[in-house]
Amino acid sequence: MEPQPNNPLHGKTLEMILTELFNHFGWDGLADQIDINCFKNEPSIKSSLKFLRKTPWARTKVEKLYLEYLIWVKKDTLKS
Repeated sequence: MEPQPNNPLHGKTLEMILTELFNHFGWDGLADQIDINCFKNEPSIKSSLKFLRKTPWARTKVEKLYLEYLIWVKKDTLKS
């Protein structure tokens, strides 16, 4: 596997990404950010991962939100 120093998703599993977003936003916050049922109706990491692995457009939205979250965290860290 080639190193990808400029790819913030490199080395991150979908479970790691989802868990970090859940820890920051919670299920309600995730549902507000991304309008998909796996975050609204009896959400869990396991059921959400199952859906996201089968649904490329939803996974793309989660990855995009994660990248935006990383930018926000980096800006917040620089302010401190």
